[in-house]
This record gives sequence, structure tokens and C-alpha cells, in this order.
Amino acid sequence: MELFKNTNFDFLGKKWPFIIASLILTTAGLVSLALHGGPRYGIDFRGGALVYVKFASTPAPDKVRAALASKLPGGAPEVVEVKGTNELIIGTETQDEKSLAVTRQVILDTLATMFGPGAGQGANQRLDVNNAGAAEITNRLREPLQRGGTNLTDQQLEDLGKAITKFRDTAPQSGIIRNFEQLAGVPGVTPAVIAALNQQFYAAPFAIRSVELVGAKIGGDLRRQAIYVVLSALAGMLIYIAFRFEWIYGVAAVIAVFHDTIITIGLFSLFDKEISLTVVAALLTLVGYSMNDTIVVFDRIRENLKLMRREKLGALINISVNQTLSRTILTSGLTLLTALSLLLFGGPVLHGFSFALVIGIIIGTYSSIFIASPILVFWQDFVEKRKAGAPAIADGAVRRRQ
Repeated sequence: MELFKNTNFDFLGKKWPFIIASLILTTAGLVSLALHGGPRYGIDFRGGALVYVKFASTPAPDKVRAALASKLPGGAPEVVEVKGTNELIIGTETQDEKSLAVTRQVILDTLATMFGPGAGQGANQRLDVNNAGAAEITNRLREPLQRGGTNLTDQQLEDLGKAITKFRDTAPQSGIIRNFEQLAGVPGVTPAVIAALNQQFYAAPFAIRSVELVGAKIGGDLRRQAIYVVLSALAGMLIYIAFRFEWIYGVAAVIAVFHDTIITIGLFSLFDKEISLTVVAALLTLVGYSMNDTIVVFDRIRENLKLMRREKLGALINISVNQTLSRTILTSGLTLLTALSLLLFGGPVLHGFSFALVIGIIIGTYSSIFIASPILVFWQDFVEKRKAGAPAIADGAVRRRQ
């Protein structure tokens, strides 16, 4: 499929506005990075805890963040809403296992104060069934069931606690029991058990589903590995292109990819967005995508160099870019539409990934045309000037001897 046929746009003639725009964006990004002391790394890289909390109804992230700000070490946590799931991801600065237990309890107590009817209750008060373990449920049910005349063995009580938590944690409940009548079909749950549950438990409208901890050392290692991976990918591509084409083609392609990566990271700093592992994955995707787009143009230039030997390089590059224009618009346009859909509808979890893709696709597409290709022209002009200057210098030296 070809959208454009026999186009004759003067791309190289329009290079300077794009080069100037790139210089402005690069400078602004580097200044922002310098002022912020580098990129704003996510918990994946700097270390901390991620607490996944499920709610019975749509939560209010701002209220949760404000309630936790004065109670957690490090100030206000990062609170991200996972759209369509009634789930929040709370990121904190917790760095070790001991602090993790304290952090979890602080979050649990704060949410209980905000949403649960059992806030501040002592050990003899009702227990939250949505945030209790199987052993806690078993121990709390033992005495009331015995008083009610339901005598269960220790094994039967243990199986009952496990059955209740299994029902709670599996779909469609996903951690939330809304009322104890829901348990009527669970093995071992009789009317007497439901009565005991109503007496000893309450069902808070939230549940801490899981907690993940990333240590500071691991975060630092991940950060270094991410940098090494990106640099290794660029070095490998430089070697490949230099081998397949000429070394200047490899240099031009790598400069263009560096240009794309630096601008993307700079825009993350300017918009105060954090760099997470998913963003690094997006950057690696962009490195490959931008390099592929550049190689397509370079491959057509190489073919035309054999067919149009008398054509000047600037005109030949324009012809080559025009010939690949339909392919560029189709691939970049469709990929951009997909990335835009992720950015608009993917929710906060995918926001950083999709933002990097959208920026990278736009920057990467024009860098192949207006950054990488002009480098070839600049280099040829430089080489030709040196060749033209060499005989003149030699002639001058001969005249001085005479």
C-alpha cells in the first residue's frame, strides 16, 4: 500500500527548523535534569515498597494520599489509581523488612480510620475479615462457635479459616467480602458460622492485597543495569550499521538515537514524570524502533547511490526519503495511534510507558529524516572541503620553495 506516489518534498531544505527545535528541547531537558539532580526515578530504582489496596467502590487517591502524608516516613506517598479495578497502588520510601511491617500497619490503620467501622478497636473488638489471615480467622471463631454449641476439631477450624480466605481472595471478590451472607456456599460455613462471623468480624470496604519491597541496593543495581542495557544496545547497533553500511552511517544513526533518548528523558523531567522499569522498556523499544526507521532510509540511500552516481548527495537523500515516505507514515502513524490509545485509556500504570512511546515515535520519526540524514551531508561537505584544501596548501608550499 502506497499513500504517496512520486512526491518531491525538499526535506533537507526544511532541516533547520527541526534541528533548532531539537537543540531547544535537548537544552531544556538537560537544564531540567541538572536542576532536579537527575531523572525522577520510580520506586523500582530508588528502593521502597508498593502496597496494592483493593476497594469495594471507586477510591479517592487524593484523599488517601493526604491522609497518609503525615503518617508515613518520607512524606506524601505516591498513590496511583488502577482504573476499572477499584485498586490503588501506594508507593512509599520503606527500605527494609522491619519498616515494611510498620508501613503496612500504618496504611491499614489509616484506611480503617477513613473507611472501616472498626478503627482503633482493641484485641477484644471485632476483627476485619478482609485484612485478616486464615490463622486469625480460625482463632477468633473457635470460642464463639463452642459457646454456640458448634464443636469443631482444630483441623476443621483450620480448614474453615482457609476456605473463607480462599473465597475472599479469588475472583470475583478479589480480596473484598462485602457481607457475610456471601459465604453461604463456602464449604463448612453454616448459619452458626455466619452468626459467629457477624458477632466477631466486620467487613471493611478495602483490603491490602499484596506488598512488594525493593531494597535500595537492588534499586541502584537495576538503575545501573538499565543504563548498561541502553548503552549496549546502542553500541551493538553502531557496530552493525558500520559493518553493513559505512562507519559514518553508524555514527549518524547512533547520534539520532541518542538525540531521541535524551529528548524523551528530558521531557520526563520537564513534566515531572518518574522513570520506572516500564519506561526503560519503552526507551529500549524506541531505540530499536528509531534505529529501524533510520536503517530503512539509509538502505534506500545506499541503493540510490549505486543507481544515481552523478546525483549530489543532498538531492539523492531527498529522493530516498520521498521514496520511503509512505512506509514511514504507515508504520509510524499506526504505531502512534496505538501508543496514543494506551496514553489516553491505559490508566496510570501504563502512563509512563505510553508517554515515552508517544514522544519517542514522534521524535524518532523526524530524527531519521532531519537529524541522521543531514549528518551524512555535513560529513561529505567536510570531507570535500578538506580534499579541496589539501592541493591548495601543497601549491602554496611549492611556491614558497621557489
